[in-house]
Amino acid sequence: MHAKLAPIMKILIPDDYHGLVSRLECFGKLAGHDVTVLRDVAPSFETLVEKLRDAEIIVAVRERTEFTRALLEQLPKLKLIAQTGRSAHAIDVKACTELGIAVCAGSHASPYTVAEHTWALIFASVRRIAEDAALMRQGKWRDWFSVSLRGKTLGVYGLGKIGEPVAATGASFGMRVLCHAREATAARARALGYEVATSKQAFFEQSDVLSVNLRMSEATRGIITAADLAHMKPTALIVNTARAELFAPGVLVDALNKGCPGFAATDVYENEPVQNGDHPLLKMPNAICTPHSAWLEPGTYGAYFGEAFEQAAAFAAGGAVKLLNPDVVRRT
Repeated sequence: MHAKLAPIMKILIPDDYHGLVSRLECFGKLAGHDVTVLRDVAPSFETLVEKLRDAEIIVAVRERTEFTRALLEQLPKLKLIAQTGRSAHAIDVKACTELGIAVCAGSHASPYTVAEHTWALIFASVRRIAEDAALMRQGKWRDWFSVSLRGKTLGVYGLGKIGEPVAATGASFGMRVLCHAREATAARARALGYEVATSKQAFFEQSDVLSVNLRMSEATRGIITAADLAHMKPTALIVNTARAELFAPGVLVDALNKGCPGFAATDVYENEPVQNGDHPLLKMPNAICTPHSAWLEPGTYGAYFGEAFEQAAAFAAGGAVKLLNPDVVRRT
């Protein structure tokens, strides 16, 4: 008897703004299928429906497209959404279950590339790297001193998988590491030799550089308030490589305009992707912004997409996959 061949499935990968997905070695895991990679940036609902209508499997790139019930109902052939990474907040899993669409998410998360990007932003800010490099190209001399971090206080808000290497790096430069955390995390901070702030106010007041590394949840949404930022020094820098929604709406721009803190560096925004420079932080001389690029590194990309591609290929072959909605009655 001949082995039954797995059916060829139409697989769509939307939101590859950077054109990097097809260059990954793990892209070969989808060999034999009809694969289309879309590079549209924030397409309209109508464009999404048009381009995804025939998809049987969608490999979703992080949370770039929101798979609402309204969108899912327009995709009659869709059988599986394979999410890159662990977060499926942008997918209406309940609607998927009711519509017969299986959903799986990954288990990989890389803390190191985000921690590295956090420090890249810190150095770019305190050393004014971009300005210095631009002046040198022009044959001009700068008229400012660099800021040394040794002896300064690094505030770490969220001592988790990302916060720990951020804290360790600061300590290696001779910084005082100060944490603000719940008691269980506070105990770990003390065990690692770090200080724990006596209060949230003291944490914001004392930090010269404050790194936001909290996980986003309903409990942490808007946890950083205008009052918190007002307690910061006019010389302080706040860095956010976590999620923009950890700040109450509008408070960071307002605080920077008022001068406390004096500086900010961020990789995340309320509405992504930011297009055409249309964000108030990009218009501020005391802010450095990168386009949610902390994870744009081959090892991280390969881990995220490799797992999603394995799930898609296994599903297409009728194999087992790790479903977020195991009760789904799959479409045939």
